[in-house]
Amino acid sequence: MHLVATPIGNLGDLSPRALATLRDADVVLCEDTRITARLLGRFGVQRPLQAYHEHNAARVRPRILERLRAGAAVALVSDAGTPLISDPGYKLVRAAIDAGIEVFVVPGPSAALAGLLVSGLPTDRFFVAGFLPSRGTQRRRAIAEIAAVPGTLILFEAARRLPETLADLAAELGPRPAAVARELTKRFEEVRRGTLPELAAHYAASGPPRGEPVIVVGPPAGTTEPPSGEEVDALLAEALERQSPAAAAAAVAAATGRSRRELYRRALALQGR
Repeated sequence: MHLVATPIGNLGDLSPRALATLRDADVVLCEDTRITARLLGRFGVQRPLQAYHEHNAARVRPRILERLRAGAAVALVSDAGTPLISDPGYKLVRAAIDAGIEVFVVPGPSAALAGLLVSGLPTDRFFVAGFLPSRGTQRRRAIAEIAAVPGTLILFEAARRLPETLADLAAELGPRPAAVARELTKRFEEVRRGTLPELAAHYAASGPPRGEPVIVVGPPAGTTEPPSGEEVDALLAEALERQSPAAAAAAVAAATGRSRRELYRRALALQGR
């Protein structure tokens, strides 16, 4: 089985090896057969396509494994970029490995890595968080869970939810440096950089952008100048609007590196207790 990366926008990024692998495949597994059919058609390739996505994976996977055991050449792609990133492909790969089937990768474009590289943020350690929950409370809880990750965060988001997601990131993580990259590798590629509050304010005013954005957030404070007492109090006051003093202290501690106990006392003082 071959895992094949496909372009995230610029068709010139499809490698010769990827094209040859797709031409030789007995079947191409894809998220949306219409999208993959258009891609293959641009290169004059016609191969049998099989939908494989989160809604049918459990049902389709056994049949795919049967074909692999029979010696079929199977290529797995996503709608764009590298497969297995935020899709169910890893379960198929795990099942194939457990069945003694060889798995090969044909590397290439990746929205996550492309966004990281152009963000200007640290690249030595990073965490791909994928899509956050769409509901506000669950989204803020998910952000709090990854706040202390000692590396750059990479997130995907639907354009229509970008303003509210940036607002939640700013509230939970504070003034971390960040970037929003959209239309990567395309004609109107754009990367906007700034702190999370600055980016949240920009997209709150301008509205959702076109194209699918990648959000990249710098790691927790430690190597940068710590925020002032006034900035910490502002972050706490904002967090206290939607959280208890203990939860607000934990969130601001993760974002700033300050002592949680100190921040809890500050939070109580701000509430006048």
